[in-house]
Parts: sequence; structure tokens; C-alpha cells
Amino acid sequence: MKHRSSGKISIKWSIFGCLLIFILILLLILWIMQTVYLDRFYKKGKEKELEKAVAKITDIMDEADYKEQMNNLAKSYDIRMILADSSGERIYTAGSAATEAISRLDREQIIKLYEMALENNKEVQISSKKGILEKPYKNEELKESREPEFQEGVSEPPKIHKREELEKMFNIPENSHMETMLTAKIITDGQNREYFIIADSVITPVTATVHAIKQQFIYISLIMIVLSLIMAILLSFHISKPIIKINNTAKKISEGDYNIEFDNSGYREISEMSDTLNYTVNELTKSELLQRELIANVSHDLRTPLTMITAYAEIMRDLPGENTQENIQIIIDEAKRLTSLVNDLLDISKLQAGVDSADMKEYNLTAGIKSVMERYAKLVEQDGYKIIFEYDEAEVCVKADEFKIYQVLYNLVNNAVNYTGEDKKVTVRQLVNGGIVRIEVADTGDGIPQEQINNVWDRYYKIDKTHKRAIMGTGLGLSIVKNILKLHDARYGVTSVVGHGSIFWFELKITDKKYTI
Repeated sequence: MKHRSSGKISIKWSIFGCLLIFILILLLILWIMQTVYLDRFYKKGKEKELEKAVAKITDIMDEADYKEQMNNLAKSYDIRMILADSSGERIYTAGSAATEAISRLDREQIIKLYEMALENNKEVQISSKKGILEKPYKNEELKESREPEFQEGVSEPPKIHKREELEKMFNIPENSHMETMLTAKIITDGQNREYFIIADSVITPVTATVHAIKQQFIYISLIMIVLSLIMAILLSFHISKPIIKINNTAKKISEGDYNIEFDNSGYREISEMSDTLNYTVNELTKSELLQRELIANVSHDLRTPLTMITAYAEIMRDLPGENTQENIQIIIDEAKRLTSLVNDLLDISKLQAGVDSADMKEYNLTAGIKSVMERYAKLVEQDGYKIIFEYDEAEVCVKADEFKIYQVLYNLVNNAVNYTGEDKKVTVRQLVNGGIVRIEVADTGDGIPQEQINNVWDRYYKIDKTHKRAIMGTGLGLSIVKNILKLHDARYGVTSVVGHGSIFWFELKITDKKYTI
């Protein structure tokens, strides 16, 4: 068999490529996060720290040691804070700042910051590089209520958002890389007294840090790429090796070599697949052996009646006086046997192919068993067989294909006749249990070893491998029985004890039960 593999990537290289792409994407994400967005994350963090520190001042204003707590907050967040009243007078100063911008704020500048806060929902954030950081109002009605009302003819006071005034307030050179962040907020204590808190922090430039990280990341990336290549190669080969090994072993099956065994070491899925393939190989081996036996047995069973028909016909042609009723009957019997064998082969082929369906209808099963018994009357009379039908006075009806169930009964009795003991006794039992009828066919033969019970349903399977012609039947009976009962979704089985015979049984649902008078 030719395996088409052109244009398809091997599993080991596919795994290797996926792992390599995944690692490269991770490195790219890390590079972007550490170099492009580091400055942004750093500044965002400092803004949050300022907001958090100012928010805590509101909570401690009513406490006696609020000044000490302000010092602790300023020290913890490395910031400088001014607490002032609404008139711009300083009440308390805590912490230190590198630029001293907040320290140089005079009363007028504090009042300007206070007015900015009033215009911006009682809170304002200012960056020395960007000016006022606009923040959206949480409540539009609150925004409108804070807007001062002006009389007609009176000019609106000038806004102080101008860049030059902010630069003058911070006093930082235009070309300076340093940036100061300032937060101012109007707060009230428990006695409804209004205070103004101002906090600032120096945002240390991270340009040098980013440059150092870039340099360091180049080396880290090179090391990571080399390590990832090694890891991807080792991992891909480790995962793909057992799969490739299984594939190479499986190719031998297509060549007809079943003397193989799949290695079930490795991952759980690989192990399970190996066990499944080993089971498949065993079943294929059994199937091939059974196929060979089937051909041999069918050839034998076909040759025997054909040989006898030919021999007796030639005798009747060549020898005067041999055209007797006995010879003619032998030819007829062998022809019937040949016809029976061909019919059984056709039946089992149709059943296994699933093209045969069951004609389900209600009928008297007990009466059907009696009709099978009548067919064996001649065998009982001439050869001394004792075929007994045991049942209570109840006749049962079932819904099934009457002809096919008749085949089941006939083949089971045939099998019992062929393998019963020297007493030539076969017993057919009808047992009723609730809504289920169980039919048992028992013989008194040698029995079946437990390890071979599951094989008796196979075509031409024999406990004794020496093929011999059956007294009745074609050797396909039990296989036909199995397929018919599967078609009816019926339970079936066999129980056997070596030296004490075997019992073949099946069960059907009862549709009606009638008592005989």
C-alpha cells in the first residue's frame, strides 16, 4: 500500500513550530510591556498613590493624631502634603518633595488651586508636563450646581489653566525630564468644616530604566530563543516518537503482517491507542484464521455432497439395475443438504450485512416450539434420540419474526443433537418469569471450557478442531442464532460445565399468556 505523505508536515515539526511560535509571541508581549508601556504604567501607579493618600486624609481629619498620621502617609508614599483652610492659610505641612514645588506655593497660588478644584468637582490633578488632567464628572447635575452664576454685564473671571501660570507654579525648566504630579482636593470634617488638601510627588524619569531594560532584554531574548529552540525540539521529538513508532508498526498491517505488537509505553492516550491497536491486530488475526477455517470447512461440506451426488449418478448411469429408490433418495438428500448449506451461507451474509430485517408480529411461541419438535420425530424414532419439551400449562405469545425464531430453535436443537452425550438426550425448556419467557436447549455432552464459551458463536468454530461432518446442520447454526437474536434485541447466552453438558438460552418479552384446558 502506498502512503501519501507529500505536502504534509510531520507531527514532530508541527509541534516544534507551534511551540516556537508560542514562545516568540510571549517574548514579544514581554518586550512591549516592559519597554513601550512601562512609563505609562509607572505614571498611572503614581497617580493612584496620590489619590489614595488624599482619600485617607478625609478619613483621619476627625482624629486627634491626624498630623502624625499625615506624616506617616507622606513617608509611606514618598510625597509632600499641605493642609490648608478655604482662605489659603496653611494649617499643617508633611513630607518632602524633590522639586520643592509644593513648598513654594504661596497663599495666592493655594487660592488659585482651590478655585480650580471648585470648578472641577472639588478635586484637581495637575502634571508639570501636561497641565491639568481633566477628569469626567460623576454627576452632571453636580457639575452644573458647582458652576458659578454671573450677573448680566459682569465679565467672567479669567481661567487659570494657562500653561505659563502652571509652569510658574511648578517652576520646572521646559527641557527638564522630571515631572511633578499634584493632586488638590476640598474635604470636610465631621463638623462640616471645609479644608483643602494638596499633595504632590515627583515622577522619576524611567527613560534610563527603559534603556537598561531594553539592553538586558536583548540578551534575555537571545537566551530564551536558544532555550526555547532546544526545548521545542526535545519536546516535539519526545511527543512524536511513540506516534511515529506506532505509525511505522501499523504500516505492517497493510502488508498482511499480523505478527506485530504495539508498544504501549508513553503518554496515557498513546498507551490506550496502542492497546486498542493490539486488540485490533488480535481480532484481525482471529478473523483471518476463522476465514481460513471457514473456506476449508465450506469446501469440505460442499465437496462431500457434490462427490456423493456425482458418484451415485455415475453408478446409476453405468450400472444397470442401480437406478433404485435408495440411490435416488441419497442424491435427493445430498442435494437438499447442499441447498441447506448455501441457504445458511446466504442467511448469515445478509444478517451480518444488515440487509435482512425482522417481520415482527405476535404469535404463539409455545406452538412454534412444538412444531420444531415434530420435525425431529423421524430422528427420534430411527436413531433413538430423546428430545423432550418441558413447560408448564401456560402457552405464551411473543412479538417476533416467527420464521427467524423458528430458525433459532431449529439450529439450537441441531447443535444439541450433534453434541449430546451417549444417552442421546436433548431437553428444551420454556421458563416464564414475569413478563419474560426464557427458552433453554440442554444437552448431556462433554461441555465447553470457560475460555472457549465466547467463541462458540463464531462460524464453524469447534471445540474439537478435527472437522467432522455433523449429524444435522451445516456448522453455521450458532452464528445464525446469534445474528437473529441480535436483530430482535434479545438476551442470549450459554452456560456449560465440562463433563456435564451445555445449556444454550435466549429470552423474549411476553405479549400474552394463555392457559391450556
